[in-house]
Amino acid sequence: MPDGSPAPTNWLIWRRDRRDEARRIATNARHCRPLTKQSSVMTDTSDSIPATATKIEINLSRLPQLFNSLDPSPFLERDLDRDAEDYIVGSAEEAPRQHPLALVIHLPADQLPAEGLPNLREAIHNYFAYRRDQEDRRLRLLFRDGRIALLIGLGFLLCCMLLRELANSFGNDPAWDIFGEGMLIIGWVAMWRPLEIFLYEWVPIRRRCRILAKLAEMPVIVQSKGIG
Repeated sequence: MPDGSPAPTNWLIWRRDRRDEARRIATNARHCRPLTKQSSVMTDTSDSIPATATKIEINLSRLPQLFNSLDPSPFLERDLDRDAEDYIVGSAEEAPRQHPLALVIHLPADQLPAEGLPNLREAIHNYFAYRRDQEDRRLRLLFRDGRIALLIGLGFLLCCMLLRELANSFGNDPAWDIFGEGMLIIGWVAMWRPLEIFLYEWVPIRRRCRILAKLAEMPVIVQSKGIG
């Protein structure tokens, strides 16, 4: 033809070849894009697990299961689900004290976000740092209450001892002896609360603070359930 276009006999063949080539290019593009995205989110490698770390592994069907669904806070400030928190903290309590910790979250491959998980580690760290601060505050308040109870107990014990001495000054009357010994016993009973605080009650709180501090710094790895 004068304008250089394909002859009418070959035009249909030329058009069909162009259409087949366009379909082939589109098909290759559809298959290539998911492979690239999947390989980038199969594992969150922003953290590495130390060789001596104790792994805390948790299996989820969806990532939102890790967080409290009723918490309207932004993602980085949301509370963890109570069951998930109990499991993670309980596993950390059973781990050897000198070993670091690492959290490994297993998700189905189709639940791995295509855009990656840049804020998941920060959200988990923020929550456990918040819980650690709560426990630190609880420990400070406990020691403050202990000091107040100690002052009250010592003052009451001193009063009881003075009453005992007063009772003994009346001679060897059995009634006064019983009264004096009763005052001494009551005085020492009043010391029970401050002694309990400073000898025993602070220990589990301090241990929990230490565990939460480790959880607030642990590596967080997200893997597909197909990855061992």
